[in-house]
Amino acid sequence: QVDKQQQSKDSVYFRDGVRRIDFVLSYIDDKDGEKKQDRRKEFETNLQKAGLDLETEDKSESEDGKTYFLKIHVPWEVLATYADVLKIKVPFKANDIPAKKEVPMSWLFTPYRLPDPVMNPEPDYFTYTFDKSKIDFFLIEDKETFFPPSTRNRIVYYILSRIPYSKDDKDKKGIKRLLNNGTYTSAFPLHDCRYWNKSRDSNCESERYSLYKHWARFSRFYKEQPLNLIRKYYGEKIGIYFAWLGFYTEMLSYAAVVGLLCFIYGVATFDNNVWSKEICNETIGGQIVMCPLCDKKCGYWKLSTTCSSSWQSYLFDNTATVFFAIFMGIWVTLFLEFWKRRQARLEYEWDLVDFEEEQQQLQLRPEYEIKCTSRRLNNVTQEMEPYLPLTSKCARSMLSGATVLFWISLIIASIIGVIAYRLAVFAAFASIMKDSPTNKLDVVGSFITPQFATSVTASCINFVIIMILNFLYERVAIKITDMEVPKTHVEYENKLTVKMFLFQFVNYYSSCFYVAFFKGKFVGYPGNYAYMFGKWSGLRNEECEPGGCLIELTTQLVIVMVGKQVWGNIQEALVPWLRNWWVSRSARNHPESLYSRWEQDHDLQTFSQLGLFYEYLEMVIQFGFITLFVASFPLAPLLALMNNILEVRVDAWKFTTQFRRPVAAKAHSIGAWEEILNMIAVFSVVTNAFIVSFTSDMIPRLVYLYAYHPADEITMKGYISNSLSVFNISAIPIENRPEDGENPDWYDSTNITTCRYRDYRHPPGHEKEYSHTMQFWHILAAKLAFIIIMEHVVFVVKFFVAWLIPDVPSDVKARVKRERYLIQEYLHDYELEKLKIQLSQNSQNIDQCTCPTTASVPMKVEMLSDCLT
Repeated sequence: QVDKQQQSKDSVYFRDGVRRIDFVLSYIDDKDGEKKQDRRKEFETNLQKAGLDLETEDKSESEDGKTYFLKIHVPWEVLATYADVLKIKVPFKANDIPAKKEVPMSWLFTPYRLPDPVMNPEPDYFTYTFDKSKIDFFLIEDKETFFPPSTRNRIVYYILSRIPYSKDDKDKKGIKRLLNNGTYTSAFPLHDCRYWNKSRDSNCESERYSLYKHWARFSRFYKEQPLNLIRKYYGEKIGIYFAWLGFYTEMLSYAAVVGLLCFIYGVATFDNNVWSKEICNETIGGQIVMCPLCDKKCGYWKLSTTCSSSWQSYLFDNTATVFFAIFMGIWVTLFLEFWKRRQARLEYEWDLVDFEEEQQQLQLRPEYEIKCTSRRLNNVTQEMEPYLPLTSKCARSMLSGATVLFWISLIIASIIGVIAYRLAVFAAFASIMKDSPTNKLDVVGSFITPQFATSVTASCINFVIIMILNFLYERVAIKITDMEVPKTHVEYENKLTVKMFLFQFVNYYSSCFYVAFFKGKFVGYPGNYAYMFGKWSGLRNEECEPGGCLIELTTQLVIVMVGKQVWGNIQEALVPWLRNWWVSRSARNHPESLYSRWEQDHDLQTFSQLGLFYEYLEMVIQFGFITLFVASFPLAPLLALMNNILEVRVDAWKFTTQFRRPVAAKAHSIGAWEEILNMIAVFSVVTNAFIVSFTSDMIPRLVYLYAYHPADEITMKGYISNSLSVFNISAIPIENRPEDGENPDWYDSTNITTCRYRDYRHPPGHEKEYSHTMQFWHILAAKLAFIIIMEHVVFVVKFFVAWLIPDVPSDVKARVKRERYLIQEYLHDYELEKLKIQLSQNSQNIDQCTCPTTASVPMKVEMLSDCLT
């Protein structure tokens, strides 16, 4: 191949080197593509009528020899027209409010700072919505650079999405439909340079290179994010996401430190764990014979075999657990309230204060217009618009709801299947592992118990099922949301968000809810055990170990949470890289003069319309893990923090190097996710209170310590024996007794006549034999009292903190008021000056009409539905 142009093809300008490429369309000329050719011809003709400049790169110039590239440039007049239509804010006066005083000791944060040109790529201005009739009101130095590339590509996409491509049917319009039917293969704005070096063109900003150098490399993980540059390059919607992710990661650091201190407290007070010492003591725990944990295949066992798990459980189940659960309830409130303040500041700095969400909501999706053939009068616009009849809408909603319920039922069924697996396999593990060689291993032998093996294998199987169902449901959710035909883009995203989060909530958290609130709670007692599907199934409900179910909840949480994070990072980073490597394998060694900028970007992955949706979903699911079940695992925020530090840089690297430049879009908040986070925050207080009360052994220990301790000394001695009830072995039914050969060698039926089980019941021979003791009711009352007290304390503090912290900072309120005042003052002076000039001209020549005119393009500008959201 020979470079036919003198200038390098690694450029973002037309061949003349003057007009900037604002958008690129690619297509392949099929043999049987006459319809596609006609569509393209009509579409491109209409683009030129709309005032756009076009330039085509022949397929002989492309690397693969078969792809055409259509380059699009927006002249100033078109930009000005559509900037007026889209109400884009532009500067009219330099900001005259004095900068805030520097924070004391700010030099300590110097290592985390980025250079000011990177952090603040644009001067600070007061802004006002662009008005084409008042061009001289705004600070326009150079028309070619007045609108940044992100604004330019947003305007082009708005035009592309409303231009018709059929002479006969004017409703056939928009680049989306042309991409869906294969007329064009791709449509994308260009990156401004290669990410690893600056552009050779001095007129090019090379912002992609700056983002990669200062943001996308993992070596910069400790640096602040250049949010203003991200917003300038990618638009406000992506900028808000990274602002939220960075803020969430920053707030996680405080929770991680407190969680780590709670874990250190557990390690430091390890030797004070009296009940674990009793379990491990051969004269106490070694002499307590426990009843079989399953029917027939489980034998009698000594309490001392749970020594290791008891010590492990203490690391997470101690007095610091209560403190941390309360702390996290308050932390969640602080996080959400401070984020509102941060978001309000960004809204002002990024000109989103008067962002009209309603305007976007009125703009219809093209899919809605296509599928809705009925028309009716809009009371607001007084124009005929498409609508979906109520009967069709109800039928679609009912079918959609039934589909969601079916898939949620499928999850619940799979969870029941995993529980059945646990019950069936536990008996097998108990039988197999009683003489297993692993028991003799020095370090890990004591940890490999039937309970541990069952828990780990069940958690892994559950994780695999979660990922498979998740993969399938994502496609189903999109299909049924499309079937509902939402009216606007905002409505579409909200409907999909609710469906996906509801499914993911049940999918990811149901197994943890089972371990936390159901396992070991409905067991019964020897001679009257409870069974999962009735006695005929033989699947006896699981029991918790004497150390409690908390350690198993911790195991479940770690496997699902860490597994999801590892799998997510592989999907996000490795898969796009491999795809790009494969697509560009033959072209990556070409010199810049041959491998054009549009071909380089064409070989990258497309960032889908729902790309940010999945990013938010991943983080919100993680947020649920570290709030809903954090009382069982104080190190969860630390794991989340480590993941998020990596996540920020992986996402940055992915956006900068692996994806085409997304079309810039506006958004003034994180949308529906804010309400979901609030819901999780409230729900987390309840779940953690129940975990401390019913999953942890904290309340029974405190009741024993203060109400049932022996003698006059307040001590935990004797707690283990007190927490275990006695049952007469001879009263155990034959179907519950161990089979021959299942009992250990030390078991002697002539000497051992009773066994112990975890409950508070009267012993054999008592007048209320095997009924609950008064201590059981005292403990239950204490648990319920703790739940009520903890919830009320945390909720009172939450509401007080929310009331105390204003949603909008006072300095931002002042700046908004100052800007609005200046707009009124400057507009008044501007109109007055224009009137004086007009009157002066009229007095000089009374016969000549000197009404001010403005330049305009020969086109009809109309508001259509497919506006960029």
